[in-house]
Amino acid sequence: MAPRYRALHAVLQLFPSRTGRARSRPYSTQPAPVVRMEYQDAIRTLNTLQTNASFLQQVKRQRNNPQEQLDAMRGFLERSGLQVEDLDQLNIIHVTGTKGKGSTCAFAEQILRNCGLKTGFYSSPHLVQVRERIRINGQPISKELFSKYFWQVYNRLEETKDDECPSMPAYFRFLTIMAFHVFLQEKVDLAVVEVGIGGAYDCTNIVRKPIVCGVSSLGIDHTSILGDTIEKIAWQKAGIFKPGVPAFTVPQPAQSLEVLRDRASELKCPLYMCPDLSDYEDRDSALHLGLAGDHQRLNATLALQLAQTWLQKQGWQGVGEQKSPSRQLPAVKWPFVLASPFRPSIPMVQGLQETVWLGRTQVLQRGPMTYYIDGAHTSNSVKACVRWFRHVALDEEKAGGGSVLRVLIFNATGDRDTAALMKLLQPCHFDYAIFCPNISEMSGVGIVDQQNFNVTLESVLTQCLDNQKNWNQLMEERGCSDPWDSSLPVDSLIKESQRGIPLLLAPSSERLLNCNSLVFPSISHALQWASQGRDPDFLCPDINLLHHHPVASSGSVLLREASRIQVLITGSLHLVGGALKLLDKSLSK
Repeated sequence: MAPRYRALHAVLQLFPSRTGRARSRPYSTQPAPVVRMEYQDAIRTLNTLQTNASFLQQVKRQRNNPQEQLDAMRGFLERSGLQVEDLDQLNIIHVTGTKGKGSTCAFAEQILRNCGLKTGFYSSPHLVQVRERIRINGQPISKELFSKYFWQVYNRLEETKDDECPSMPAYFRFLTIMAFHVFLQEKVDLAVVEVGIGGAYDCTNIVRKPIVCGVSSLGIDHTSILGDTIEKIAWQKAGIFKPGVPAFTVPQPAQSLEVLRDRASELKCPLYMCPDLSDYEDRDSALHLGLAGDHQRLNATLALQLAQTWLQKQGWQGVGEQKSPSRQLPAVKWPFVLASPFRPSIPMVQGLQETVWLGRTQVLQRGPMTYYIDGAHTSNSVKACVRWFRHVALDEEKAGGGSVLRVLIFNATGDRDTAALMKLLQPCHFDYAIFCPNISEMSGVGIVDQQNFNVTLESVLTQCLDNQKNWNQLMEERGCSDPWDSSLPVDSLIKESQRGIPLLLAPSSERLLNCNSLVFPSISHALQWASQGRDPDFLCPDINLLHHHPVASSGSVLLREASRIQVLITGSLHLVGGALKLLDKSLSK
């Protein structure tokens, strides 16, 4: 058996089936909490709607016919008891983009809630519990409300099955329909709706008359669905534009802007470029954002324009007063109109400052441990994550003094170029890189909200091995030299790895310079090793299990002796969700 597959086999033995044998099965990330069975039954039933191979083939067949996709969604909506026209009552803000669309929605929702409006907010994916996707006034709906509306919608769809409509909507389509039901029944003043993937073919695009639309920063992602060029992706995102409905975007690559302009013209949609955030500020009154990172300034200006336009079109009070740009700089020539800046009202200023969006540029501190958490998973978002992390981590190091060790915990899913993403992370000079699947704990049946029926243990663990191999190759090419802080301690030469190690810890290459990479079968194992018992929520790792591995044993000593340990968790929102499940117990209540 080849070393790579021997390691994979060893890890699979840690996931026994009920018969005691390792087997291919969906993974889950936490033990099931004690909650009302009605809610658990709803989530388990929802999970049966997760996308399977036959549905993916159907989507591929429909991809070139958006009308067919929207007709299918309309059929499901009508079977659930709603008409497309009913959605007009929701006064929707519809937002798409590659990165930042969730943060933009969070800013806009908080601003409008601060204006005294009752808000609905539909987003994806969830981090810990699926009800995070459907929010009323910023809070995930309760388990009771989730169960109530889930069974209402599910039972209606079951009852309307016939020879012409034999199927149920897939997972995301079902949740979208359910969100519309919740918002209408709970009588929200408006709904902020985040697009799932793309725009033109996304099931949220069944909305026919939003109040305003937004396009956040664009980049390369979901290429198998949206296309492999920025122009193709921009075309898909612009598919949410509607005749006569104003739309706003932020500075984009020139090719993207041209496509957005052409699509807006084709769809008769008035399109505007958002001004720089500094144009809303006076000399003595800077705007403060609740979300860290310079890239959030783009999301904030987009949110301000969306909220302002919504308030104006709906005739609400508290609209910001228009002002001239404060900066006297040469005007940038955009291919369409630059939106006017304005002086934000007090609710707008407070809304920007009070916005919380978990799993994005989030910092949790526990004694000597600092966890930096960001769900970046595209090239642009990883670049932004690196800028943010280097700034805040270096500031913490200067303030605290003493020796600091940096640990990367990484995973990426889907069709992303993980080697390219990891190369972007290398300037952060991590002393150790840990790769693990999006599995919180190895404990049998996990929390049903985080079950994934679309992948097997073999596939996710094989991906971790591939990620480790790519990381080691990058480190070997680089020679492990880094200008940020070359004085940080690193192990010297990794000797030939020993065979038969119970955990998946051996490097993919036999002799690599300073690779210091490890693979663990769960997020819990990764956090246990990284914290070395210095975080009270994580036990010390089993020394007997790890002492044969040179990186694990020497790293354990260095981590226990370091003044501070900085852990960056990134690469996947699902990885971040699994980590937050362990780091913040309140999210599971």
